[in-house]
Amino acid sequence: SCCVDEVAAEHAGAEAVLHYGPACLSPSRKLPVLHIFGQQPLDTGRCAEAFRELYPDRQSHVVVLSDVVYAHAMGELEQQLCPEYPNIVFSRVVCEELPDPALPGEVRQFGRQFLVEAPGGLQDCAMFYVGAEGLALTNFMLTWNCCPFSSFDPATGCGRRETLNVNRVLMRRLYLVERARDARVVGILVGTLGVAGYLAVLQHLRELLRWAGKRSYTLAVGKPNPAKLANFLEVDIFVLVACAQNSLLDSSEFYRPVVTPYELELACNPAREWTGNYLTDFRDLLPGACAHVELPPAVPAAEAVPDVSLITGEMRATHLCDSPSTQLPPSTALACRDQTQALAEISPAASFLESRSWRGLEQQLGQTPVSKAVQGRRGIAIAYEDEGCEQL
Repeated sequence: SCCVDEVAAEHAGAEAVLHYGPACLSPSRKLPVLHIFGQQPLDTGRCAEAFRELYPDRQSHVVVLSDVVYAHAMGELEQQLCPEYPNIVFSRVVCEELPDPALPGEVRQFGRQFLVEAPGGLQDCAMFYVGAEGLALTNFMLTWNCCPFSSFDPATGCGRRETLNVNRVLMRRLYLVERARDARVVGILVGTLGVAGYLAVLQHLRELLRWAGKRSYTLAVGKPNPAKLANFLEVDIFVLVACAQNSLLDSSEFYRPVVTPYELELACNPAREWTGNYLTDFRDLLPGACAHVELPPAVPAAEAVPDVSLITGEMRATHLCDSPSTQLPPSTALACRDQTQALAEISPAASFLESRSWRGLEQQLGQTPVSKAVQGRRGIAIAYEDEGCEQL
């Protein structure tokens, strides 16, 4: 796992954790962590040659990123390229949050730290990634989608310009945002128990869904897969609370789509607008973060402005409403309600079960005659002991 397993460490009574292998460098919640990435071989000469082929202009503003297993060789690569490229910037791997505030133009994200001195900031810079194609590179490309990316794979020794159509990926993610707007029941998947702030973002998502008039269920299912999530048919959409790398789950094979906390906030919080910057770290959504957006004042359900879904074409309320589940009916007179309506107001899951034609085995208490226990069949289904076998 790329995340530190603090739960297993606490079961063993550990006071610190040594994490071996690749890591997403998400801050841990309690225990101090020492990361041991390992050192994969890197041909710095071939990497520098690929860099010169990709960036023939010596005045190019380029930020060099690397996988953690190649961080040990970045110093040697910097010595070869810095004399030729005066505007090149090498990122530094930071395993823990720095206490001092960031300087103007300094970027601290995903365990990387670098200072951008380009006139237009990060938008005027290109990104050069040293490492194989994977979740880390995808996370970087979605977050810094305004920057052109190139990469060098040390295993093959080839450099290339990344041809992944980020806009197409963003269109897919924005389509999931529209699906989240249509959803009535949302399942919150707890994908991490060790990243700092996961409890706060769970509470934030519950509050956000309550204000948006949606039901939410919190589920701890470990690593999500289509078979697990297919058991919750009453859930319209899932939101995965995980680290920045694992939150971008490809849910094309899932029965219900899976979105990130940022996508759910885009769908439920009308005060947050799409600016082109994609956030994969859920801590950026919490109060006190630079990207936090407060919820607007609540609007009564009668005054909510309707909107048309771009997927189903049906009407829906887009403004925040006072908690619909706790609202009292406008009249205090007694009224007769059927069981289905009562279940629908209590729980969408119960109303979903009520609408199904088969709800499981019925007990039929008092209707089945009492009889003594008898011995059943023995053997396997293809040939029970009391059945004859045909000779072929």
